[in-house]
Amino acid sequence: MGLIKKLLHLKKRTIEPEYETGDWNEIVYNRDDLQIKDRKQRREYVKGCLEQIAEASKELENLQFEYNMVTSYLKDMEEIEALPPEPKAALEDSARKIEALELQQSGYKERKNRMDEEKFRQMERLEEEVQEGLEKLNQAEEYQELVKRDLRKLDGEKQAYFFRKRELLRVIEDTRSMTIVCTAALVVCILILLVLQFGFRMNTKLGYLAAAAVGAATITVIFTKHNDGVRELKQVENGIGRIIRLQNTVKIRYVNNTHLLDYLYMKYNVSSAGELGKSWMQYMEEKEERKNYQDAERELDICQKELLHILRRYQVKDPMIWLHQTQAILDKKEMVEIRHNLIIRRQSLRRRMDYNREVIAGKAQAEIKDLVDKYPEYAKEILDIVAQYASIEKEQQHN
Repeated sequence: MGLIKKLLHLKKRTIEPEYETGDWNEIVYNRDDLQIKDRKQRREYVKGCLEQIAEASKELENLQFEYNMVTSYLKDMEEIEALPPEPKAALEDSARKIEALELQQSGYKERKNRMDEEKFRQMERLEEEVQEGLEKLNQAEEYQELVKRDLRKLDGEKQAYFFRKRELLRVIEDTRSMTIVCTAALVVCILILLVLQFGFRMNTKLGYLAAAAVGAATITVIFTKHNDGVRELKQVENGIGRIIRLQNTVKIRYVNNTHLLDYLYMKYNVSSAGELGKSWMQYMEEKEERKNYQDAERELDICQKELLHILRRYQVKDPMIWLHQTQAILDKKEMVEIRHNLIIRRQSLRRRMDYNREVIAGKAQAEIKDLVDKYPEYAKEILDIVAQYASIEKEQQHN
């Protein structure tokens, strides 16, 4: 009877709604399926948060370097615009001569299928970065496909787990109903046997034995099926929690890689690595052609040295880049356009830095703090994990 009572009073469980699968840019911290009392799950959950913080920190270091470089370009533009009238006139004169000499060497423009000037200038400014940028783009595009494949796979696994969870909840509910039905049937049989025994003076001993045997066998089968369902349900719920944690990690990589691709496409003004590779090949051919039109190379070199001398004298940190941006020195609109492009790049970098600092690292830190606040009995253990992880990270940085 204790077994029957346990089954009769089994708490009914509700089916949880399915998780959203379309938004891969959102970082989710869901503790609904986290067994906080389970030491292994607890440690894995905290380590997952710490790994997200570490990945955000690594991304921030890379972004900070690019951000400082763009900021340096903007400061150089301010230095050039703030030049006194005399050196500014000399700078413009050098820039004008450079423009004229470069135009003189541009006889190749009559050649068909040539690369347009704007695209050539862009590739020329980015020449030292294109090979690295092309490699980064190829790697990022390949990695994007891998991450998407992982996310689709995880989404499929999660849906399969939810489907199995619904089946198990139905099995558990069915065993509960079957227990009630079997108990009721057993009671009815016993009542009939009592009537036959005392009302009709019949020997019902075998009937009692048969009813008891059938009832015991049926309840044993139901109880076994019920326990199997409960045990498998726990495993399925653990699997759902594990997949959600994996999804969070992959989502961070997806978001950062998407931002990286968007930034590289904007930086190189292309829509794919293939387009950049094609532009790079065209540029290399164009550059080779231009080498045949260097009759005024010596005079051009002198003018360029004059321009660099002026820029270095007035503390422009990266004067070399202005050799390829003389039009900006002569045309304020061009200068404004370049500054606008740099500001957009810097804003994009700042948004990515804020996202990693506030959304990824911030949410992970808040999640750990919330765990410490809500579960003070595990606070020391959680803080020890944090300290241990920080020590490992520090040691790796030294190495």
